[in-house]
Amino acid sequence: MAHFAKVENGVVTQVIVVGNADTANAQGVELEHIGAAFCERLLGGKWKQTSYNGNKRKNYAGIGFTFDAGRDAFIPPKPFPSWTLVEDTCQWTAPTPMPVDDKRYTWNEETLAWVEMA
Repeated sequence: MAHFAKVENGVVTQVIVVGNADTANAQGVELEHIGAAFCERLLGGKWKQTSYNGNKRKNYAGIGFTFDAGRDAFIPPKPFPSWTLVEDTCQWTAPTPMPVDDKRYTWNEETLAWVEMA
């Protein structure tokens, strides 16, 4: 099974599972362009392959993610204005690291700090 994301104006609008037979050539080798063409014939639009383990395009695509063609990566929505993108993972990071202990925290954008949850 392979997973494909529909990308419209740089944003993921749909993610589907495609059977191996619909992504393989005559020799049984799975190829992205074959799977993308299958998706285009079936549902229209432009499609990019994604993977749960992140070995394709950094992150598993989700609805609302952006596809950055220059980075060839799916990037999740930015959670807060102060957070920055980590280039090698294409994940967002807070300006200060979250404390590492057994407590639960939430980010406070006004104070730019982690706040312990009750």
